[in-house]
Amino acid sequence: MQKYVDCVIRNGNIFYNHTLFHGSIGVDEGRIVYIGKDNLIVGKKEMDADGDLVLPGGIDTHVHIREPEMCQRGTFQSETAAAAAGGITTIFEMPISAPPQYCPEILQKRIDTASAQSYIDFAFYGAAGRETQYFKALAEAGIIGFKTFLFSPLPGRDQEFRGTCMDDDGALWQGMRAVAETGLTLAVHAENDAIIQRCTAALRNGGRKDFAAHGLSRPPHAEVQAVEKIIRYASLLNIPVSFCHVSCPESLLMIKKAKAKGQRIFAETCPQYLFLNEESALGYGPYAKFNPPIRSRCHQEEMWPFLLDGTVDYVGSDHGAFLFEEKERGWDDIFNAPAGSVGFEVRLPLLMTAVKEKKISLAKAVDLLSRQAAQVFDLHPQKGSLLPGADADLIIVDVKTPFIVKSSDFLTNGREIARLYEGQALYGKVLHTMVRGRFVYSRGYLCESGAGWGKYINTSLLQRRGSCFSW
Repeated sequence: MQKYVDCVIRNGNIFYNHTLFHGSIGVDEGRIVYIGKDNLIVGKKEMDADGDLVLPGGIDTHVHIREPEMCQRGTFQSETAAAAAGGITTIFEMPISAPPQYCPEILQKRIDTASAQSYIDFAFYGAAGRETQYFKALAEAGIIGFKTFLFSPLPGRDQEFRGTCMDDDGALWQGMRAVAETGLTLAVHAENDAIIQRCTAALRNGGRKDFAAHGLSRPPHAEVQAVEKIIRYASLLNIPVSFCHVSCPESLLMIKKAKAKGQRIFAETCPQYLFLNEESALGYGPYAKFNPPIRSRCHQEEMWPFLLDGTVDYVGSDHGAFLFEEKERGWDDIFNAPAGSVGFEVRLPLLMTAVKEKKISLAKAVDLLSRQAAQVFDLHPQKGSLLPGADADLIIVDVKTPFIVKSSDFLTNGREIARLYEGQALYGKVLHTMVRGRFVYSRGYLCESGAGWGKYINTSLLQRRGSCFSW
C-alpha cells in the first residue's frame, strides 16, 4: 500500500550514511520519513532532482549579523536569505552587535528579532567576558556555546564588544572556569593581543599602511601562542573549546596532539585560509583583510592535510557584511578598514570544487560543512544528517556544471564587498534549500513566506528532553 507524505524528492543522488545512492527521499511534517529506491511512497508535492546531489543542509558555525544596531550592513532577513542560497540551513551567530548578547535580556531581543525574519534555523553564542554572573542564565536560555576574544574592546567599538572580551590571563582563567560550570563549549578567537599591539605600533611608526602590513601586524606566532595557552587552561579545567578560524598549521598540530590525549578540543577553519594566500589576495587589498590574516602559500598548502586527517572539525564562513565605503578606507590605510567579508554563498561551492579536483572526498566535504558541527554541538542526528526522523534540512546541488561567481547575484547586503572569488568557475551551485520540510530557496528565488520560518535552536530544551530527536 502506498503512503502519502507532504513531499517526495525523486531521482536524486542522495548522500546517506557516508555514501551515495540513487533514489527518493520522503518528507512529512518537517521530518525525513523515508529514504529508498522504490516507489512505495507518494508525495502531495513531488520534485525531480534530475540526478543532482541531495545533501544534508549546511551548518555554519561562524556567522556575524549585526542587527539591530547596524542594519545597514545586513539584517537577519537579508543574511539568512543569502545563507539559504548558499545551502546553509542552520547558523550559529556570533556576539558582535551593539550590544552583544552578554545577558539574557539582550539574547531574548535578538532571538525575537531573528525569529521574525530568518529563513533558516539559528542558534546564538553567548558573549563571554568579565560579566560571568550572567553565564548560567545564558546557558539556561539555550545558547549553543560561549564566544570570547582575547583583547580589550576596540576604540570606538566598545558597545559592539561589551561583555565579549577576556583581555588578560586572570580574566581568561576566571571566565573559563565560569563557562566550565555550564558544561557548554567555549569558542575562542585565539590571537595574542599584546603581540599584535606591539607589531602594529612598530609598523605604523615606520609608515607602513599597505595590505601586507596587516599580515605582519598579526604574525602566525600570535595565534600559535594563544592556542597553546588555551589548550593548557582547557586541560586544567576540563572544558570543551572550539578554536575559531584557525589559520596556521602550527596551531592545528597542537590541536591534533591535544585531541590525541583525549581533550575535547575542536578546530574550525575558513575558506580564505584554504583557497587564498598572501600572494593571491594581494590585489584585493582591504577586501581580503581578515583577522587572523590570510597567510603565506606555504601555510595554505600545509592546512589541507589537517582537513584530511580529521583535525579540522568544520569550515565556517566567518560571514560578516560591511559597507562598500567601510572597506574602501583600507586602500589608503589598511588599518582603517574593518576585517572580514561575506562568505555564505561561496562556502559550499568552494568545497564542492575541491571535491571535483579530488583534494577531498564528498564525505569529508559533508563532514566539514554539516555533520561534524552537528555532532560537536550535540545537534546530531536531528541536524547534519539525512536519517529518517531527522529534520528535513536538505539541499539539492548541481555538481555537474560549472558556474561563474557573480557577486551581483548574491542575496547578502554585503554583495559589494564580495570580491575574492569574483569571476571564478566553481562547481556546486545550490538549486534548492529545504528547512524542516519547507523549501525556502529555489533556483535563485526566495520562497513566499520563508522569512520568519527559521526557528531558534534552544539547547537547554534539548538537554531537558534528553534527545535531539524529541526536540
